[in-house]
Amino acid sequence: MLRLMLFRHAKSDWPAGVADRERPLAPRGRKAAPIMGSYMVSSGLTPSQVLVSPARRTLETWAAACDAWASPPATTYEEAIYEAAPEMLLDVIRRRGNASPLMLVGHNPGLESLTARLVSSADRARLPVKFPTGGLAVIDLPAEAWSKVGTGTGTLERFVTPRGVEAEED
Repeated sequence: MLRLMLFRHAKSDWPAGVADRERPLAPRGRKAAPIMGSYMVSSGLTPSQVLVSPARRTLETWAAACDAWASPPATTYEEAIYEAAPEMLLDVIRRRGNASPLMLVGHNPGLESLTARLVSSADRARLPVKFPTGGLAVIDLPAEAWSKVGTGTGTLERFVTPRGVEAEED
């Protein structure tokens, strides 16, 4: 059994004249990313390997989330994740051997589409209409290597958002 965690970057800003790839986190995103990192640590959701898009907002999200870890997991900055379609994301995943849990820190609409593609039809009904910023999908897949992962075979173990984590803490 393999575990995949898909973590969408936290809320980003839209400053005038800044290229999409260089957009920073918004204040709300700077608050949400460490909340999600702390949640992952307290819930035992520590990946063995992390693949992060090189966009500024994903780099900032991952850096802020890592503040919660005593020793952050092995991280690779993966160009192919930036603005990737679900097919490309699945290709990136399938090249990862059997490292599990594996986490991707990336963008929509790719993460949203990939999540829907990987989970069973019953679990698709449990997904939110939109994969919100800072959201985390945890998917268990019945395979022994990433190259063997099929679509529609995964179980959505959980889907959490910064807002949901904050509500649980109150």
